[in-house]
Formats: sequence, C-alpha cells, structure tokens
Amino acid sequence: MAIVTVPIFVESRYKVNRKRIRKHVSNLLNKQEVVGEVEVSIAVVGDRKMRDLSRKYKGEDKTRSILSFSLTEGETSYSLPNVLSLGEIVLSYPEVIEEAAREEMLVDEKIDELIEHGLMHLLGINHE
Repeated sequence: MAIVTVPIFVESRYKVNRKRIRKHVSNLLNKQEVVGEVEVSIAVVGDRKMRDLSRKYKGEDKTRSILSFSLTEGETSYSLPNVLSLGEIVLSYPEVIEEAAREEMLVDEKIDELIEHGLMHLLGINHE
C-alpha cells in the first residue's frame, strides 16, 4: 500500500476540495498497486499560467486543461530519501470549469478525471 503525500498549490481565487484530491490520488495509486512512500504535487492555476507552461514545455501557444511533469524524466529538482516523487500535475481551473460544463459533469468529477489522466502519465501508463 502506498503512503501518499500530495502537496497542493492553488491560486487563491480558485476553490478546490483538497481532501477529495488527496484521497483520489491515494486511491488511484493503491489501485495501480504502487507501494512505499510516494509524492505527487498538484497545482491549480489560471489560463495565463497554463498558457505560459504550454508555450515553454509543449511549444504551443494555447491553454489546456492539464499538464503533467514527471520527475523521473530529465533533471530532478529535489528528492526526499526513500520517497518516490512522481512529479506534478497542473490543472487550469478555468478550462476545468469549461470542460465540466460542456460534458455536463460536476467540477469535482472533472478534476478527478483529469488527475487520473495525469497520474497515469506520471506512472508511464499512456493513452490506449
């Protein structure tokens, strides 16, 4: 069973259910049979920040609902001993709201879906 740490950064004007996010990440990691101490960071940002990240890391001048940054690829910023730092999932709150409305979903359910998508990328499980 995974012992999961989920630091969450949220730009102040956005309201997210941090407890729900942490529980969802933990459940997903346990479902994937990840064991040991694991850390996954979540950031909830606005469209401007997401556009900046998309431009910098994807070479695309557009916003998007989610980006995942694996810490197992490229350079590692820091690592705690005996803790598997999977990386960071960044969500654009305005995009999440728009997609949830378009798909007739609750915002929390859309966040869960996107976090699952991002987490699978961090675990190396990509689109089928």
